[in-house]
Amino acid sequence: MHRNEIALFYEVMSMRRSLSLVVSVLALCFASCKHAAPPIVVGSQNTTEQTLIAEIAAQHLENRLGIHVIRRTGVGGTLIAYQSMQGGEIGIYPEYTGTIITEILKEQPAPNADQVYERAKGEMARIAQTQLLAPLGVDNSFVGVVNSKNPQAQHVSTMSDAAATSEGWKLAYSFEFQQKSDTLPALTQYHLPMSAPVRGLDSLALFQSLEDGRATLIVTRTTDGQLRSQDYKVLADDRNLFTTQRLCLLVRQSVLASEPRLAGALAELSGKFTNEKMRELNAEVDIDHKSFDAVAKSFLASMK
Repeated sequence: MHRNEIALFYEVMSMRRSLSLVVSVLALCFASCKHAAPPIVVGSQNTTEQTLIAEIAAQHLENRLGIHVIRRTGVGGTLIAYQSMQGGEIGIYPEYTGTIITEILKEQPAPNADQVYERAKGEMARIAQTQLLAPLGVDNSFVGVVNSKNPQAQHVSTMSDAAATSEGWKLAYSFEFQQKSDTLPALTQYHLPMSAPVRGLDSLALFQSLEDGRATLIVTRTTDGQLRSQDYKVLADDRNLFTTQRLCLLVRQSVLASEPRLAGALAELSGKFTNEKMRELNAEVDIDHKSFDAVAKSFLASMK
């Protein structure tokens, strides 16, 4: 064989080996991509508290595990968020134990908070292939609220006190409260005296109604950011008639299986909140107009 032909032969063979190596690498990449774990998607309902908890969870996972987390917040109410999880659009979202019982399972809740949690956890695992993680520390049920400047405020500290007053109340609550299956029956059991028809209002208008006199008593969430102010006095649900609402993270079992470190990282958030802390965090967004990102970052820094 001619020297030039020999050189050409070896050059062709070298190119073939290089091409074979490239094909092998591409095949390995393709196989790896085919079996890559799905992205972690954290979602939430369309409330300040839900969005904030979702952002805290997302940042915590990114910081703790070094992974990218997709946010899909503000998807809607309970049933829409739950359906999004069932459809695989989101893998993690915050949910309340009482809401799972009344709105998803359509059951009457037990009077005990631990029983409500265990029932919700067991049924979510059984029918929805999801895991309800340990409570975060917030129980965001409903309470009564009066203006601290109202003369009646000096004589009431609980909803039973409000029911025992001789003067009637001008009561208002949110449309959300009005639409829930378990709230009005619970409120009715207090037999509050009324001096005007009950008002259903947008949640943003509730506290304004106390200021302008349209209402003298409102019912709102325990962790409402407005309650940071000393202008308002909280009346406890002393008979525990409103359904307990422990806040937890709900996670698809397939997502937990795809990332073995996920359960441990999320468990680090359990018990790290209180009603008072959640109230302050909500206020930072709703009243101080800080971003969800900034408030979440500050909270996580305080955990260290």
